[in-house]
Amino acid sequence: MELTLVTWNIHKGIGGVDRRYRPDRIEAVLSEYRPDFIFLQEVDEGARRSLFHRQVDLLGDALDLRHRCFSPVHRLPQGHYGNAILSRWPLSHIHHVDLSVGTRKRRGLIHVRTRVRVSGSARTMVLFNLHLGLAGSERRLQLERFLRSHPFQGLHHRTPIVVGGDFNDLWGTLGKRYLEPAGFRRAGKQVNTFPAALPVRPLDAIWLRGDLKPHHYGVGQSRLAQQASDHRPLVAKFSLLESAPPL
Repeated sequence: MELTLVTWNIHKGIGGVDRRYRPDRIEAVLSEYRPDFIFLQEVDEGARRSLFHRQVDLLGDALDLRHRCFSPVHRLPQGHYGNAILSRWPLSHIHHVDLSVGTRKRRGLIHVRTRVRVSGSARTMVLFNLHLGLAGSERRLQLERFLRSHPFQGLHHRTPIVVGGDFNDLWGTLGKRYLEPAGFRRAGKQVNTFPAALPVRPLDAIWLRGDLKPHHYGVGQSRLAQQASDHRPLVAKFSLLESAPPL
C-alpha cells in the first residue's frame, strides 16, 4: 500500500518573499499531493499575525483530514506556535517531547501512533515530527534526546517509523551521524528546501525505519510552493508492508 507524507515548515502561513499571510496558498500546495499524513512546523494558534486562526484546524478542515493534533512549543504575547500532524487515520498515544536546550529558543517533537489498513488488516505506524534548533551543538543534543526518549526506545526494529520535520540541517550531515546508526534511512536522495525561492540548504528531511519501502522523494516545484512559506514542502511516497512484528 503506497502512502504519501508531506513535511513542511509553513512559517505561520506567511510568504517567504512577500511576507503576506495567505493560508490559502499553504492549502493549495498541500492539496496537490493528496497526502495521507502531513507534518507541519511553525503552526500558529490564536496569534494576532495569523488572524487568531487555529491553523491545524483551518488546514485540516480544508484538506478533509479529520485526524489531527497540535503541540504548542513557543508562547507568544497572544497565542502559541508549534508542531502539528494531520492524518487520514485516527491518531493515538499523542506525546510531546521537549527538545529545548538551556536558554535557547524552545523546540519540541510530537509523537503519535496510527493504524493503517493494509489488505484488510491494520498495521501500526509510529510518527515523529520535530523542529530542531539553529546551533550545531543544540541539534546534536536534541537528536540524542530523541533517540533516548520513551516513545522511541524499545520499538521493534521492524515497526514502521517515520521521522520528519525541520532539522535545520545546514550541511545535510545529521542523518548520517545520528539516524543511520539507529537504523533509519532517508526516504530518498537529499534535496534542498531552503530558502523557498531558490533552495540551497537541505534543512528538512524525512527518514524511515522498519517495514516501509520508499518510492519517491522530492521537493515542491510549483510557483505557489516557492511563495507560500520560506521553506519548500518535502514529499515522500512509500509502501507499508503487510506483515506485523511486535511493537
